[in-house]
Amino acid sequence: MNYLDRFKVQPGTEVKLKDIDPSFKDRHDGRKEAAEEIEHYRKKLWDLQELLYADGRRSLLICLQAMDGGGKDGTINHVLGAMNPQGCRVAAFKQPTAEELAHDFLWRVHPAAPRRGAVAIFNRSHYEDVLVVRVHNLVEKTVWSRRYDRINAFEKELAEDDTHILKFYLHISKEEQLRRFKDRLDDPAKQWKISESDYKERRFWDQYMAAYEEALSRCSTEQAPWFIVPSDHKWFRNLAVSRIVVEHLERMNMKFPSSALDLDRIRKEYHAAKQQGSNR
Repeated sequence: MNYLDRFKVQPGTEVKLKDIDPSFKDRHDGRKEAAEEIEHYRKKLWDLQELLYADGRRSLLICLQAMDGGGKDGTINHVLGAMNPQGCRVAAFKQPTAEELAHDFLWRVHPAAPRRGAVAIFNRSHYEDVLVVRVHNLVEKTVWSRRYDRINAFEKELAEDDTHILKFYLHISKEEQLRRFKDRLDDPAKQWKISESDYKERRFWDQYMAAYEEALSRCSTEQAPWFIVPSDHKWFRNLAVSRIVVEHLERMNMKFPSSALDLDRIRKEYHAAKQQGSNR
């Protein structure tokens, strides 16, 4: 089965994250065995992004969500970093500013959507407003509970304007998260990533799982599907995300546009210039 279907949350299904193994790694035993396949899909990403840009009729929006330490930055660096940065932009949605809080929760998101021919990657996204907002009771339930339908309508609007949407939940275990936090403590190059809130938020793990389950269940649609990617193994996460993006892009039936120039005339001029050069 292709990864596009294998890890997709089918619309209308109820997600139970405890039933999904975050350490799943398919047929490969480890990073070394998967290295060739990972590189294969990275190269295909480069070629397909160029085709997306040349085709110019559609755009691609990739949303990344995960618990702290889940690998959002790593996915961008190791997988989506294979794309040409001229046609790929990353938007990070952190704690809203005072100006953003003065508007509706989608106000800050729409301007970051990709133009035609381009890719936009959301490092966190509009889903924070049904995740952290819900877990910490930042607004009333009557407010955040209406946002699922508004998110679906927003994504439908983007899709109808030829934006393809792929949403990834990078699924790690609570134990793997703690191991990654320890790696940050032990590595001077990673210590800047540590915050006290990382450990405090672990107390709300079950509440976050419930919030994610509802978001994944209610907001995986045909035009904007969710994919749950087992991410305890970073190398498998990289392989799965890149493969899903490639499989989707390949289904878009993109084409290089035909040239508006008189190519036969240009070829003749080229051969004439080449002949003149050889006669000197």
